[in-house]
Amino acid sequence: MPLRKLSYSILFALALVSGLALFFVAQLRFNYNFNDFYPAGDPDLDYYQQYSARFGNDNDYVLLGLEAPKGQTVFEPSFLRRVDSLTRFIGQRRHVTQVSSPTTASNPVVEGLGVFNIPYLRPNEPSRRAQDSTLVYRTPGLVGNLISPDARAVTVLFQTSPNLSKPPGDSLLAAVRTELKRQGFLENEYHMAGKMVAQSVFVDRLQMELMVFMSLSVVLVTGLLWLTFRTWWGVVLPLVVVLGAILWGLGLMSACGISIDLMTALLPVMLFVVGMSDTIHIITRYVTELGYGASKKDSLWIALKESGFGSGLSALTTSIGFFTLMTSTIRPIYNFGLFTGISVLLTFILSFTLLPAMLLLLRKPQLRVPREDGHSWDGVLGKLFRRVLARRQWVVGISALLLIGSVASASTIRINSALLDDLSANDPVKLDFQFFERQFAGVRPFELDLKPAPGRTIYDLAVLRETEEIETYLTQTFGLNFVASPVTLVKSVRKALNGGLLSEYRLPDSEVELRRITSKIKLFRKKPEFRALVLPDGSEGRLTGRMPDVGSIRADKLNANLRTFLRQHTDASILQTRLTGSANLIDKNNATLTRNMITGMSIDIVMVTLIVLALFRSLRMTLVVLIPNLVPILIVAGVMGLAGVSMKVSTSIIFTIAFGIAVDDTIHFISKLKLTLLKEPNLFKAVRHTYLMAGKAVIVTSLILVGGFSTLIFSSFDGTFYVGLLIGLTLLFGVVAELTLLPILILGFYRHRPKEIRQPVPALGG
Repeated sequence: MPLRKLSYSILFALALVSGLALFFVAQLRFNYNFNDFYPAGDPDLDYYQQYSARFGNDNDYVLLGLEAPKGQTVFEPSFLRRVDSLTRFIGQRRHVTQVSSPTTASNPVVEGLGVFNIPYLRPNEPSRRAQDSTLVYRTPGLVGNLISPDARAVTVLFQTSPNLSKPPGDSLLAAVRTELKRQGFLENEYHMAGKMVAQSVFVDRLQMELMVFMSLSVVLVTGLLWLTFRTWWGVVLPLVVVLGAILWGLGLMSACGISIDLMTALLPVMLFVVGMSDTIHIITRYVTELGYGASKKDSLWIALKESGFGSGLSALTTSIGFFTLMTSTIRPIYNFGLFTGISVLLTFILSFTLLPAMLLLLRKPQLRVPREDGHSWDGVLGKLFRRVLARRQWVVGISALLLIGSVASASTIRINSALLDDLSANDPVKLDFQFFERQFAGVRPFELDLKPAPGRTIYDLAVLRETEEIETYLTQTFGLNFVASPVTLVKSVRKALNGGLLSEYRLPDSEVELRRITSKIKLFRKKPEFRALVLPDGSEGRLTGRMPDVGSIRADKLNANLRTFLRQHTDASILQTRLTGSANLIDKNNATLTRNMITGMSIDIVMVTLIVLALFRSLRMTLVVLIPNLVPILIVAGVMGLAGVSMKVSTSIIFTIAFGIAVDDTIHFISKLKLTLLKEPNLFKAVRHTYLMAGKAVIVTSLILVGGFSTLIFSSFDGTFYVGLLIGLTLLFGVVAELTLLPILILGFYRHRPKEIRQPVPALGG
């Protein structure tokens, strides 16, 4: 088949596949589900899912903090009337299941067969203001929960439907904000926090940042391609190939039912910069051969032949770097690794089908007159090569010092995460969450499952006393600022049966009194707070609370101490407990971060080792290849330790990705060296020739990679910022190591044995 006809056939087939991919991409949706970051397959996750099916999720709520006008307290009648009006408005909204606010809080009193709820606050009776405020500050569970200790702010807490998705959640939040404005609350006078709030903001920012990053990357890469090739096709063709691979990758992701989340949002930018490598190596070699006077067909054939092997190996190692992320139990990281790895392989396929087809259909480029002594890049790289070898002791010495310092600094890296880790310190959403940390109980949920021993119920006096002892530990030692449990219910009913007197808010003294109280509990069972704390048959209870977000390191210590306390002070023959909840699951991710990172890096290193061994059959060459790629990784780890950057979900992916990408240029270099050694038996000349031949592509691809990843530093998410910064630094250090340390190590350690050329044996008697 003629080459032009073959090219048209390839373009037609690729266009059909791209059209199908475009159909699926049109259906792609953005999503940020907090629950997706739970460790998949973990027994604690299964337990929590069963627990939440009985008691509800611990994060399906929104905290609305309202500040009183300057110079006033929350007990001002005009302020309380606005709060009450807003509370009623929220309670009538769809998807709101329960609302708690200071104006709905009441002191129940049982009289006869009925229950009378006496409100704590009566804004329409100003004369009772002093009496009401005194009662509020004496009543457990109000100050620090619904009213701030300084009486300057109140909280309206509303529960929402389980796992409410973004569209209805956004509508609910928009309606609440509109009502706040109508009620006269200024933007700096109210604060919102909760999973639904963070979920809404994260998705909106993902959409905006994806467009910004792609735009910046396209502009940057276009500029670098123009400076490199100085031709329109040298810019357009690589862009078409890589954008086609992104389209295919996103289309495949959509076809598999995966949405764009905080991790997969990085796929287009990641692929855009990573996918340029193969096309640049091909075009650079193609242009070089054209510059030396070869025909278009011969130049393309040489470029494909010499680049194909190295590009195939580098695509394999780069994709493996992403595939190793599939060892993670966190679903967004798993999906990101899977689909980015597949997309890297798709880029390789398009680089060796779409790119050659387009080059064949274009006219032969008009380049400058061929030069026998090589191109200007040869002169620059030749000087660099000579200087590197002349100062090899300095290069090795500086590398060794950097390595020692980096290892020492990297040892200080801590594995720590918080609920809003990915938001910067001055982010408005984070500031709103911190408002509740300062003024109220906090935003970090706490859950403890309570199961009475067989033959007992949650309302047994012994069970209640064990629970009360746990409550005391949690509030006085653990750090909970708000706590509710079956003990809260029994104490509240006892108080209600005794005229609502605060002095009666305690557990009963005898089983007889407890039976009288439990017989009245049925009067309160319709209350949502009762249903959320005890199962109807009393077979299980829930201890729930809130506290400041202390971070996973501190939380792990607190949880360890709590488990010790429960073992030593809770009688398992009376009450059995188990720590659970969404915060506990997020903390558990840290236990697997280091293991997943080490597993991913180990797989990467093993694969690169096997590739080098297959190419050179030399253990020395394996070390020669690994060292220049591990040194930048360790240096960046040292930078993390020096800067105090913690290891967390978002930053744990940096090392495996960086190693997989950084080794790409090394694979290209040694594969070209392998081909050169078949023609040039002298190792020094072969390394120099490879250095000149591969150097330009190595520098250009590294600049594009560093520049592309540097666009991520403009992200409002800290995790994305550090991914861009640290991977960019790794690749920058990597290209320096590639051009300095790699040739020194090859010449110093590799023992090349040229194959002997057999001479013909002369015939006897000749």
